[in-house]
Amino acid sequence: MYKSLQEYITLLDSKGELIRIKEFTDPQYEIAEITDRVSKQPGGGKALLFENTGTEFPVITNMMGSVTRIALALGLDSLDDTGEILENLLKEVLKERRTLTEKLRFLPQLKEVAGWMPVRHKGVAPCQERILYKPELSRLPVLRCWPLDGGRFVTLPLVHTIHPENGSRNLGMYRMQIISESSVFMHWHRHKTGAVHFSEFKGDRFPVAVALGGDPVYTYAATAPLPEGIDEYLLAGFLRNKPVSLTECLTQPLSVPADSDFVIEGYIEKKAPFGVEGPFGDHTGFYSPEDLYPVMHITCISHRKDAIYPATLTGVPPQEDKYFAMATEKIFLTPIQFALSPEIRDLHLPEEGTGHNLAVVSIKKRYPGQAVKVAHSLWGAGQMMFNKIMIVVDEEVDIRDRKQLCRAIEANYHPARDSHFSRGPLDVLDHAAPVCGLGGKMLIDATVKLPEEGGVQAVSEHPASFHFTCDEKDLRGLINIVLDKEFASGDQYLGFWLWGANCDPVRDSRFENGRLIMDARRKNAGKHTREWPSVVRSSDETIESVDRKWNTLGIGEFISSPSLRFQKG
Repeated sequence: MYKSLQEYITLLDSKGELIRIKEFTDPQYEIAEITDRVSKQPGGGKALLFENTGTEFPVITNMMGSVTRIALALGLDSLDDTGEILENLLKEVLKERRTLTEKLRFLPQLKEVAGWMPVRHKGVAPCQERILYKPELSRLPVLRCWPLDGGRFVTLPLVHTIHPENGSRNLGMYRMQIISESSVFMHWHRHKTGAVHFSEFKGDRFPVAVALGGDPVYTYAATAPLPEGIDEYLLAGFLRNKPVSLTECLTQPLSVPADSDFVIEGYIEKKAPFGVEGPFGDHTGFYSPEDLYPVMHITCISHRKDAIYPATLTGVPPQEDKYFAMATEKIFLTPIQFALSPEIRDLHLPEEGTGHNLAVVSIKKRYPGQAVKVAHSLWGAGQMMFNKIMIVVDEEVDIRDRKQLCRAIEANYHPARDSHFSRGPLDVLDHAAPVCGLGGKMLIDATVKLPEEGGVQAVSEHPASFHFTCDEKDLRGLINIVLDKEFASGDQYLGFWLWGANCDPVRDSRFENGRLIMDARRKNAGKHTREWPSVVRSSDETIESVDRKWNTLGIGEFISSPSLRFQKG
């Protein structure tokens, strides 16, 4: 377990995974633009430490934005390691033990699990070396990332709440927009556990504590899709094989990791009206609109002497969260197999799907309709309920190999027969849904069909699996995705992203001549009553500012702005 964020950064530096930027870089727009350019490089680029931010604190971005760095953050040589450890543990937990000897052999593993539970920190906690009882958020280098953002946003907050009845702790990651020196908006959706805790609170002031930094495993744990009521610090203890050390807050009845870089303590008034938060350039690649969220009033800010401010960037993919998803695929595949669908062999969330929009699953198929069963099982499981489009294939297919995936679709998918539609919960950030948080879902069953499902039919011509076009009459694929003219560039990455983002499968799908046509264009007021958001991009002024100072940053060869491709969008 890293003793601090600084220790993790030192390790990244020693391994050539960090770039130190000594030139002044403005937390308003410039840091985001530089991070966007670097993080979109092959393999995720390098972590960036901005040492001159106009405040006393440096800023670290893209710190887990590669396969190497996410593994280092979790203390692993490979992301596969944790999956194997968890699989062995679950097998032992579920194994039937008939004899006393077998039961006694299991005791050491029970002791190991107990050793992952959080413990109380002794002595003065590093996160409380400096205390500001008069909160001044302007002292922190909080980023403003995109020109249409409603303000500055804390993007890697570790938000701590307690269930008011059973006392269970939740660690969540909910962005926070700065309102004043001592207040922020708390952006938690109604599905989130923090919002559930707040809704069930019966008192006047609901306590909240927000940690920033510390051991990077906490940041991952806050994003992990754990069942409600399971302590995220238990997962952190498992990943580290060592308990997390927590310290009591100074002004609120909550505990936070003692090694955090910053702690922001406060409360939300139960009866106070919500305020208008946003817009925000979100991980979907589009701006999430203004909406009503509760206000957190800050009672205290504390920090380490050598505190480093951690931030992440959201926007058009790929971004750092791509690698969080890769870790989640590895860590949580085994629990899904054990608890939900043992036939699942692999699960992949393509980065173009920005977390929820696209999912690819391979299964060991034994009976007709099994792909449909798996899809509905996953749509009923935790955060997978937000998935919009799911492709299911047989276990022989490497679902991370796009060519193999396309071949399976071309060989086994007959659109009218093998497209299955449903409706259910969607991410609140899904702007294409007919109403907020509720819309269409789709299964593309590309498994080999059994006799009861229509059998294996010889097809003399296999159309391409996917075809992206701006012309509804230009049908050359089994799945034809219609894009706005400015995006129909032949860039498949862009096409898959817009397919997941701009399409409601039930409303926007139709069949023609044995092919599926899906409308992934902007929806006008006649077809869609909700506000249609803008694509997230930097302003021309920010792009030009970073261009001018690039040679002084020490990053290396010039990288042009990814936002340039969206000047017309």
